[in-house]
Amino acid sequence: MSPDRQAIDALRADIVEVGRRMYARGYTASNDGNISVRLDDHRLLMTPKSVCKGFMTPAMMCITDLDGRKLEGERDPSSEMLMHLEVYRQRPDAMAVVHAHPPTATGFAVAGIPLDKAVLAEVLTTLGSIPIAEYATPSTAELPAAVRKYIKAHDGMLLANHGALTVGADLFSAYYKMETIEHFARISLVARQLGGENLLAREEVQRLQQLRGTYGIASPAPICADGVSDGPDGAAMCQVVQSPAGGGQRLVPVPSGLPPGRLDLSGDLGDREIRLTYRELSALIEDAIRSLG
Repeated sequence: MSPDRQAIDALRADIVEVGRRMYARGYTASNDGNISVRLDDHRLLMTPKSVCKGFMTPAMMCITDLDGRKLEGERDPSSEMLMHLEVYRQRPDAMAVVHAHPPTATGFAVAGIPLDKAVLAEVLTTLGSIPIAEYATPSTAELPAAVRKYIKAHDGMLLANHGALTVGADLFSAYYKMETIEHFARISLVARQLGGENLLAREEVQRLQQLRGTYGIASPAPICADGVSDGPDGAAMCQVVQSPAGGGQRLVPVPSGLPPGRLDLSGDLGDREIRLTYRELSALIEDAIRSLG
């Protein structure tokens, strides 16, 4: 059933509020980012191109059909509309899409490091793992093609050298998942600066998956049992999570294995290393902790 004009006006105001929150948190700068909401089986409400998400008004929003044709609005829809349209085609359950450039998560995307380690129970139960879609030129047909590989199995992903994308059953659900991704990225960065994460054991990950139903949290796909995620068409059909066997322990320490004075940001032993003095390392840690506040 299509929403009436009053309901659409409320959604316009909600998009303005989400855009304001993203800008205030530093998830977007200048005219970055875009937001959309599914109105019905044929129409979307979307942010316009070339506008700062912190200074939008409800009247700026555009209504398009699912082929990208503008139906209402004085402004043109987002230049990355094709990415949104692909999500709605692949995910009939998705009612909203949020794209932003949260700094820490985007740093992981630029470094080519997915957020797929079993670290936080809250992330595992809400998002599972957060992969990286291959780099694609923004605003081109390459971007929806890159997103297509993961969108059926994931509610959130990083976009290589670009940012992050989240979907949800409503607008605020999609936005909160963006908050979760950035929060997880900050915690992961600090843990790696401090020497490495303690990972949740595979058995604990499976237990958390079983609790999803108890919490009423729907998941687009289960965690892969054998580490093989791709279906016949190359799209991910389940979520890859890095979690070692616990051997009776719920937490498995994964030290970096690096000599003193080195910092490993990747978490892959010996993969990416940066030489730092202890003074430099302390300054980085203090800065990261302040950013969490």
